[in-house]
Amino acid sequence: MCRCDGSEMRRNHLAAILVVSVFTWVVIIYMILYDRPHHSSVISPEAGYNLGKLEAQIKEEYKANAQLLSDVQKVLESQKENNRVLAEEKAVQDEEERKEDERRLQAASGPEVIAVLVFSCSRVTVTRCLDQLIKYRPNPERFPIIVSQDCQHQATSDAIDAYSEQVYHIKQPDQSEIYVPPKEKKFRGYFKIARHYGWALNQTFFVYNFSTAIIIEDDLDVSPDIFSYFLSTLPLLRQDPTLWCVSAWNDNGKYDLIDVDSPELLHRTDFFPGLGWMLTKDVWRELSVKWPARLVQSNRISKSPRITINL
Repeated sequence: MCRCDGSEMRRNHLAAILVVSVFTWVVIIYMILYDRPHHSSVISPEAGYNLGKLEAQIKEEYKANAQLLSDVQKVLESQKENNRVLAEEKAVQDEEERKEDERRLQAASGPEVIAVLVFSCSRVTVTRCLDQLIKYRPNPERFPIIVSQDCQHQATSDAIDAYSEQVYHIKQPDQSEIYVPPKEKKFRGYFKIARHYGWALNQTFFVYNFSTAIIIEDDLDVSPDIFSYFLSTLPLLRQDPTLWCVSAWNDNGKYDLIDVDSPELLHRTDFFPGLGWMLTKDVWRELSVKWPARLVQSNRISKSPRITINL
């Protein structure tokens, strides 16, 4: 029995030595093969020269590209600076022109002078309206034309500036996004119009100091007698405290709804006709402090003609 145990131990010992020997041999073979250089990775002197040359070319190209990028950045910075300087110069020029127009308008105002305030935004066809107003006004000094523009639409601005010798061009400066209550999103345009009207009327009455103004939308076609109509109705507007404006528009001024034999007849209405109307500084002083964001409410009434004199 003891002989068997010793034999078993010797076999185990020999097996262990065999396993260790095999493992050691495998490790040695692996290390030899791993450290052995591959024939395909050997670089010839010519290939090494070409690689070095290519590397040098890549470095030169990178350097050239870096210089080009630097030059482009300098040009862009220069253009940016030039644009900034031009913008500042234009802002100074615009401010000087604005102040000059303000001085001229203040000098032009007087008790019997009626400002013609044309509201414009982005219609280049404002020229049609201006052509008619310039053609029909009897006296430029008596009826100075002020075009108030919203929207910053350049084409429209250029069209108005073409009349610089005959009209004054002012621009509504607040172009920020206007707050509109969620339930009134569809009326966003009316909110912007109300802001524009409020600013322009404040300028006309409180900055330029006119006592009376005729408000004209830029898409109106006016009648040749529009100025004589407003001149003849101005005393009524001044004398009657229940009137807040005189309008040149009558929604019912159609041929089959009027007395064609009484074209001089005027109507009083509690509906604001708009579309070519005249108001005084005193009335605007009252309205301006409660000028709404969108709609105008008033207890006064309007005066309108029997026959519409603008379209």
